[in-house]
Amino acid sequence: MPVPKTVKLYTGVELPTVGLGTYTSTSTGQVEDAVKAAIDSGYRHIDCAWFYGNEAEIGKAIKAKISSGVVKREDLFITSKLWNNFHAKSAVLPKLKETLQALQLEYLDLYLIHWPFGLKEDAPNMPEGDIEKYFSDVDYLETWGAMEEVQKMGLTKSIGVSNFNSEQITRLIANSKIKPVVNQVECNPNLNQKKLIKFCKERDIVIVGYTPLGRSDLVGTPGFPVPSILDEKVAKIAQKYKKTPAQVVLNYLVANLGIVVIPKSVTPSRIKENIDIYDFELEAEDVAYFDSMNRNLRVCGFTDFKNHKYYAFNAEF
Repeated sequence: MPVPKTVKLYTGVELPTVGLGTYTSTSTGQVEDAVKAAIDSGYRHIDCAWFYGNEAEIGKAIKAKISSGVVKREDLFITSKLWNNFHAKSAVLPKLKETLQALQLEYLDLYLIHWPFGLKEDAPNMPEGDIEKYFSDVDYLETWGAMEEVQKMGLTKSIGVSNFNSEQITRLIANSKIKPVVNQVECNPNLNQKKLIKFCKERDIVIVGYTPLGRSDLVGTPGFPVPSILDEKVAKIAQKYKKTPAQVVLNYLVANLGIVVIPKSVTPSRIKENIDIYDFELEAEDVAYFDSMNRNLRVCGFTDFKNHKYYAFNAEF
């Protein structure tokens, strides 16, 4: 199947199918250089989050590229996310304004609820030990109501969710005025999310896949799946198309699963490689092999939160 360069949200907006992920890019100057390299390589979709702690650097890079005339603001699609400590209605607007200030932007293109479960506002961002004492019972429906308000204010063009399961999305749609445009979830050949993709597509919700290449830095860690880019057969498939393992994996996800991908890298050569996936089509036998790799294994299971009333991964999909 041909690889689409954009997908249309139900609002009519075109979302680039390959974006730059910025999670864990925290070394001084590292993410700023990565974003600049990405924009120079043709990326127009940058995925951010308050929790990543690097939005100020990203903002410097965006401002530099706009100021130098490489891109205009309207050329870019910038996403950020609301962290778990700020699910209360009163906290949503201040945190969005904080993100906009850091990114040096007047508006976002997309603002997401990062996870469906909340933490108390004064809790550590990533609590340890007896973490259940930090759980908040703020309903994500309350959070979503505030998300609708900031969209109406023009501070974000669209709103969506991340890490929500099908039951939570069903409940959200039934109790809201604005439907989410995307659901950002982990998606890769080890966890192809076909049931959730189908469910969301039927509701005109686009899946954005994070960790599309797995986590090579966790290889050997008990309980973590080996990334598909390290699979011997995937390496042979890549050689067949004169591409890298990462490129054939990303091609499969975009062209055959119909999702948007946000691979993370701070290496300019890999950043460039990751968006160079549009000039080939996988043959049926190779698609079938990727399909066969699904193990429903998560890198990001957040199992410490499995007892939270709004934990997402207790449902089938």
